Amino acid sequence: MSTLAARAGRLVVCPTPIGNLEDVTLRVLSALRDADLVACEDTRRTRVLLDRYGVKARLVSYHEHNERERAVELVARMREGAVVALVSDAGMPLVSDPGFVLVRACVGAGLAVEVLPGASAAVAALVASALPADRWRFVGFLPRKRAELERTFASPETVVAFESPRRVAALASLDPERAVAVCRELTKAHEEIVRGTAADLAARYREQAPRGEVALVIGPAPDTEGELGPALAALTRLVAAGAKPRPAASVIAELTGLSANALYRALTDQR
Repeated sequence: MSTLAARAGRLVVCPTPIGNLEDVTLRVLSALRDADLVACEDTRRTRVLLDRYGVKARLVSYHEHNERERAVELVARMREGAVVALVSDAGMPLVSDPGFVLVRACVGAGLAVEVLPGASAAVAALVASALPADRWRFVGFLPRKRAELERTFASPETVVAFESPRRVAALASLDPERAVAVCRELTKAHEEIVRGTAADLAARYREQAPRGEVALVIGPAPDTEGELGPALAALTRLVAAGAKPRPAASVIAELTGLSANALYRALTDQR
């Protein structure tokens, strides 16, 4: 082993509790104790966790506003042999939190990156939602543009987002019967999981503004080819014969009990 390799430090990515401080792992506490530096979003919040467990560590700020400059400094320290622990305010760094720039810089510099398992609001919300978890994706915050939002809602997988439940109204306007779960204040004293259709939850949160951290879980879009196939084929023939799409979709919906909006969207999607 070369002298440089023997002296090289490393980065340890440490997830922290998303609410309840007892959810920190023994490995994370050990890594924080052993680190030469702990890079954190908010030194005050991280200090609360460290004080709870009697961990003495040197903290340095690492957040979205200083990420690039600080990454250069930290990589230089690791090249000199320092062990740096990376934490965010809550959960796994990089997952809608700073850290990507530093991890990429470490990989580019040939430094070791060790990732410890731990708390994740996205995974906790997915399981608590009681929605399908065999195929899912995390999208961070939902897009603001209508077209991008529609594409997200059309996902065949369960979708998890860190978002205000008020955005359920947008989904309700597209698919009022879509299954949704609003997971609020996970692992905290006032944890609340509300499950229902997009229409039900949109109505609930129009009247009562929720507080605290929220993860929104959206059930998979319906399989339009499987469920709407025969009805969509009939609608396509009607339109080809000269019928207007929306009235024709309403007629087919009345005959089959399917959603006229879903039929119309499926028709326009295949054009």
